Amino acid sequence: MFNFDWLSGVSQETAKMIFLSLYALIGFLVLLLPTEYVYQGIAKEDRHWWNNLKLWSIAVLSILASIYNHF
Repeated sequence: MFNFDWLSGVSQETAKMIFLSLYALIGFLVLLLPTEYVYQGIAKEDRHWWNNLKLWSIAVLSILASIYNHF
């Protein structure tokens, strides 16, 4: 089993801010992906906004962060 006793001194607010900053960091790294990499395998005439994986990943991260922030 893992021993997380060393984390007993961290408050809930601090832990929440750490995880929300990790979500923001992941979102920033997703936005750095080049568009050609995101649309790889899709012809230029068949590209639509709903095929953009950056938008979907940012939406999922936003939903997770809002749920985590609420509770």
